Amino acid sequence: MCFSIISQCCYYKDMSAETDDKFEAIRERIKSFPAGPGLYFMKGPADKVLYIGKAKNLRARVSSYFQQGSDLADARGPKITEMISKVKTVDFLETETEVDAVLTEARLIKDIRPPYNTDLVDDKTFPYLEITTGDDFPGVHITRKPRPTGSRLFGPFAGAKDLRQVMVILQKIFKFRTCNLNIKEADPKRKFFRPCLLYSIKQCAAPCAAKIDKSEYKKIVTDLIKFLRSKRSTILRQLRKQMAEAAQKLKYEKAAMFRDRIRLIERLDRRGTPDENVQPEVFATDPTEALVQLRKLLQTPEPVRIIEGIDVANIAGADAVGSLVKFIDGRPFKSGYRRFKIKTVKGIDDYAMIAEVVKRRYKYAMRGEELWPDLVLIDGGLGHLHAAEEAFREMNAPTVKIASIAKKQEHIFLQGSSKPLKLPPHSPARKLLQYVRDEAHRFAQHYHHILRSKKMIGKKSQKDKY
Repeated sequence: MCFSIISQCCYYKDMSAETDDKFEAIRERIKSFPAGPGLYFMKGPADKVLYIGKAKNLRARVSSYFQQGSDLADARGPKITEMISKVKTVDFLETETEVDAVLTEARLIKDIRPPYNTDLVDDKTFPYLEITTGDDFPGVHITRKPRPTGSRLFGPFAGAKDLRQVMVILQKIFKFRTCNLNIKEADPKRKFFRPCLLYSIKQCAAPCAAKIDKSEYKKIVTDLIKFLRSKRSTILRQLRKQMAEAAQKLKYEKAAMFRDRIRLIERLDRRGTPDENVQPEVFATDPTEALVQLRKLLQTPEPVRIIEGIDVANIAGADAVGSLVKFIDGRPFKSGYRRFKIKTVKGIDDYAMIAEVVKRRYKYAMRGEELWPDLVLIDGGLGHLHAAEEAFREMNAPTVKIASIAKKQEHIFLQGSSKPLKLPPHSPARKLLQYVRDEAHRFAQHYHHILRSKKMIGKKSQKDKY
């Protein structure tokens, strides 16, 4: 009995010493973290990401998890304490601004789905400011679901509340419309239409009631776009002057109003760009018609339900990675996404990389441990398609439908034909295949970006073993 108690005490003492050594190594690692904005990654065994967080000051934020003598359970709660007990390493990804950190965090959490991140894992998106430039009299809207064509997008924006407030100020300045009316220049009934209250309080030019012609209204929209693209210095100078004049006249409430307007307009910079901060969930369309059309094109006896997209990424052959995304019934199934660090290919050989990803992914289906997809879509041309076909042949795999889609002409290649299938731009099947391809490409590029960042981090600190 005494021997058992002594053994247990020695065991817990050894465990405590091991934890202390681990935390000391992590604290040393954190000293090399920058003091600027970015993301931090808590990683467990086998480099698995347990948690992703954002910070204004990376070094200070991550240090707070590992401070000696602090009561983490009391400060952060039992779940964070449990997570920290599993952490083996920490890593970071520096960003230029806090906004970049906010937007990148949301994207990576959706992609990687760390077990200790409970927020941002759903399909909730950041809002855009949309100007419907395809209309005779463009409207300006805050939206999470932009039009597929005929609009100019700004964003995504990190804060919907700020965006709504600044929209009111911008409308007072530019007098654009925010309604959803279908206003046509040639409609003679406009002259008899009664405008809404916004016209009466001078917040809208009322094109609905023919109070302004198309050329004048177009100038309003052009000026608004220039303002959103610029540093907005002219209007900010004017507002600061008005604020100073109000304060000089002891009209402090009015001065405070101008101050708040200045802050809101400055917050227009709290946004990303549609290309760099892509939100694929925003642009997804109803896949029903696409799947029916795809079944006819592939000539399959059963409906096409599971599509898996494959892509690879590298720069001059370095840090090569592969990605696999899964779509079920035309929609992304994030739990089925997979990432691969290329192991067997040296140099630039996309075909060999595609073959490696195919073999590593579908060895589980060969064992009967996973379902075969109805379609495997490769990002690339005819050569990429043949590389995937050859990989399946070498595996003695059962017949599986394979297709590829090239980026430049958006040509689609199917098995058994060297001639591309040219679908019209608005074809539902083409749009769905583009969505799968773009998602695989984006997922590969994100993983590639992380690996390259890790490599740069390793160069900064020779002590690291990550």
